Amino acid sequence: MSLVVDVLITPEARRAILEEDLRIGLSSNPKWLSPIWLYDELGSQLFDEITRLTEYYPTRREQAILDAHSDEIVALAGSTMLIELGSGTSEKTRTLLDAMVRASLLRHVVALDVSEEVLLDAATELHARYGVDVTALVADFQSQLHLLPGEANRLFAFLGGTVGNFDPPARQRFYADLESVMAPSDYLLLGTDLVKDHDRLVAAYDDAAGVTARFNRNVLSVINAEFGANFVPEEFAHIALFDASNSWIEMRLRSLVEQHAAIPSLGIEVAIGRGEEIRTEISTKFVPAALDAELTAAGFEVVGAWTDPDGDFRLTLVRPAP
Repeated sequence: MSLVVDVLITPEARRAILEEDLRIGLSSNPKWLSPIWLYDELGSQLFDEITRLTEYYPTRREQAILDAHSDEIVALAGSTMLIELGSGTSEKTRTLLDAMVRASLLRHVVALDVSEEVLLDAATELHARYGVDVTALVADFQSQLHLLPGEANRLFAFLGGTVGNFDPPARQRFYADLESVMAPSDYLLLGTDLVKDHDRLVAAYDDAAGVTARFNRNVLSVINAEFGANFVPEEFAHIALFDASNSWIEMRLRSLVEQHAAIPSLGIEVAIGRGEEIRTEISTKFVPAALDAELTAAGFEVVGAWTDPDGDFRLTLVRPAP
């Protein structure tokens, strides 16, 4: 049984994409930064800490659904290959993989992520644990889905509520790209956070201990390190709010002073007014009926859906509509 590493996006190509995002985002009105900048080594550690906070429920709720329903999900899909998009450490996916082993289905695991170091560690562990073919794809699931291996009988897993980081047009592009490469026998398992009490939503992104604030401000430290910029993270306040019109949480950084930041390697300077905000992430919260309608409009058929006992989070299993 093999372990294959396939680098489909080079560090240079990824950096060029991120540089362009940075130029566009910081010259826009309002300004924004791609959430990809949140996840350097420290950012990943802080996010791991966030997932264990009392206020931050999504990770625990999704895992509870997987613990309770993975055997049912695997039986419905009948897939022999699991492809995880944005795999990271693949921790939650192991619950699905264990269920596939119990059902004598698992033949091949594909882990896709843009972070080669994290991906290699996870793929090595998966290969040792399951003894099946494992393919580690260093790739971008927003632009390289057409390069995925296999032709049919695949279960795509897109967990963690990550699809909520896309605005509606970006979600539609993602759905269209994925549906175009799926065979009739393929399935998608999608994790989504659900609309709930607004105060509780905001608290999940603005914890009392200030861990999320550190996580958010770290984005500026990452840009300083990557591009020699001179942002002063301490001169920004962490803001989390619920935008009811878009049904999403926004994380922002609000400048506490009027300032100018230089990014020498890109040859740009950024003027930031006192009180001006830079959006760093959106996290859409869904209503089940509207989510089903969105997926149906994208060409999928809903096969099954499961929530945790509190109705906080949802896993939805879909396949291409006949």
